[in-house]
Amino acid sequence: MTKKTGVAVTEQQPKRKVFAGTPDPELVNGGSTSKPFSGQDPHALQGARDNMLEVAIGREVRAFRNKLGITASDLARAADLSLGMLSKIENGVTSASLTTLQRLSKALGVPVTALFRRFEERRGAVFVSAGQGLVIERRGTRAGHQYQLLGHTGGVSGSVIVEPYLITLTEKSDVFPLFQHAGLELIYVLEGQVVYRHADKLYPMKPGDSLFFDADAPHGPEELTKLPIRFLSVISYPREEG
Repeated sequence: MTKKTGVAVTEQQPKRKVFAGTPDPELVNGGSTSKPFSGQDPHALQGARDNMLEVAIGREVRAFRNKLGITASDLARAADLSLGMLSKIENGVTSASLTTLQRLSKALGVPVTALFRRFEERRGAVFVSAGQGLVIERRGTRAGHQYQLLGHTGGVSGSVIVEPYLITLTEKSDVFPLFQHAGLELIYVLEGQVVYRHADKLYPMKPGDSLFFDADAPHGPEELTKLPIRFLSVISYPREEG
């Protein structure tokens, strides 16, 4: 039996962690925490399509705040804003005045221009029509084995290069080249069946199966079980300095 002392005891809640790129639950529903945060895509753009500037500014404010490891309440207090207003700014649903942006930049310790960085950056895209991928001759490419490069990203300043391939295997072969290179690779089977090797392990794969692995280990098709075979291969690796 617990003895009542007349002193209220408040259980201390563990400090909540906020991860970069994840909306702060404090900012859901306009700053209200009455409903739990769930079912929202952290990568989805908040705000209308014609509010791209506001959305870009809001994402930068949230990114800088998360980088500092402070809560929405902390930032709102430091910038002399209401939590509701900060919620609207971070979600890109309101146009903040220059004075408000100056207060936010000061509280975040960054220049005002840093809040416009994401909007001013030009992001490229590569569209490839069906069957129009660039055919690549990879080491060991033989008749009936086709590698189509579907795009290439990284530009001249990106730190990571990504190369997506559509690989088609239409003829049996007793000997397969093994590949080994820096970076990571994902393969996703679209058609047929193949036994794929990675290092000393074999993976029987059918349509819908995927394999994600460190490409620095020897890898490649080991057995063509059911032809034709088509699979996507997405390779990413760091850009070489120099």
